[in-house]
Amino acid sequence: MSLETSMSKITWKEVLFQIAIHGLVFIFYCFDRHDMQVMNYRVAFLTSYIIAGIIINYWLLPLFLYRKKHLAFILSTVLLISIVIIVEEWFWEPLYFEGKRAANFPGIFFSLTDILPVISILVGSKFGWDVFRKQNQLEELNSVVRDSELQYLKSQINPHFLFNNLNNLYSYAIENSPKTPTIILELSSVLRYMLYECREEYVPLHKELEHLENFTKLNELQIENRGQISFEKSDVPPGFKIAPLILIVFVENAFKHSQSSQSEDIEINIKTKITEDGNLYFECINSFNPTTNTESLTHGIGLKNVKKRLELIYPNLHRLDIKQDKRYFTVHLHIHLNNGNKS
Repeated sequence: MSLETSMSKITWKEVLFQIAIHGLVFIFYCFDRHDMQVMNYRVAFLTSYIIAGIIINYWLLPLFLYRKKHLAFILSTVLLISIVIIVEEWFWEPLYFEGKRAANFPGIFFSLTDILPVISILVGSKFGWDVFRKQNQLEELNSVVRDSELQYLKSQINPHFLFNNLNNLYSYAIENSPKTPTIILELSSVLRYMLYECREEYVPLHKELEHLENFTKLNELQIENRGQISFEKSDVPPGFKIAPLILIVFVENAFKHSQSSQSEDIEINIKTKITEDGNLYFECINSFNPTTNTESLTHGIGLKNVKKRLELIYPNLHRLDIKQDKRYFTVHLHIHLNNGNKS
């Protein structure tokens, strides 16, 4: 990487930052606080230090250190500082003083006490800036990856839902059931929400719960007189939002396994409660017959999907408890809808 290429990547923010750092170094290094004036020889010395700092910052750092060529970076930096010492000893000092200020070898160490602190500040500020910039880039990349993964996980839900319900709809159509038009209408309403109204990262909580209730009614039509379905929800405080299509996975799972393992005495109880401070409590309990159930209730694709989404969207802001006994499968979910999800 050439010095010209590295310099071309400088942003105006970095320019302002470097101007501020160099300004502070100039004040503390070149300004004589006793005589209240600028010391010209120190300005000359600082010019050499700044040139060396620019070479290290915009050439040696990206060329060697950032490519993990540590030995090459150390040797190049030592060589550059040696050149600065030679320029200071053989050019600047004879120009500003009568003879050399330190004519013997220990003068090198005297010069280092001036050079190293200043160059360390100049290089350290650049290194810190680069670390800060890389951290921002990494966060942006993680955000892109996270959004892509969420979109992929969300896209898995719609086909999964549609596949299950089309099978049920097909069964009713074969039987010429009078409920078929109602099921089609309910399915259309649910799909309209899933396809058009939940594209955002967060949706209004009251709409998500309405969608959940419609979904429950759609599936309740298929239960008929084979069991009891209950859906309870508390009043929803205005403004709260939630990531879409999370709760529906548990309800879908409840209907799927209850119907596949039982021909009668089906029980599905769904409750939602939201507090004023944004705590959402969701409960879904469904009965099942373990002797006729052929699938694992706790390891289906839907549950794996929703667990992953909860980890991505609500890290440290949710608690999911899933229990299974001989008769019931129970889901308790608590999500704290923080201010970032409130409109």
